[in-house]
Amino acid sequence: MSDVTPDGAKLDELTSKELHERAMDLARERRDARFLWKLLRAIPAAAAATGEVDRAEFDIFHGLSLLEEFTHAGEGEVGDALRPLYIEYIAAHANGT
Repeated sequence: MSDVTPDGAKLDELTSKELHERAMDLARERRDARFLWKLLRAIPAAAAATGEVDRAEFDIFHGLSLLEEFTHAGEGEVGDALRPLYIEYIAAHANGT
């Protein structure tokens, strides 16, 4: 896998928000619901990794707030914790695979 996108951008040099946006654009383009589900499942663990352990427990109310967090998953510490997920996805699929 390459850590460079087709436009020549090095993934490690992009901000977490840029990685999130590229991964989301790619998932939309590929109609990849599997990646979106993987991201939703990764958000609580990413939040726990930043010290917000109470956010790692799932209940119905957490599920509703998780949808809100989904739209901001490229921001702050959670966005930083999700960087490996974005880089892996972009590197694997940016070349049309």
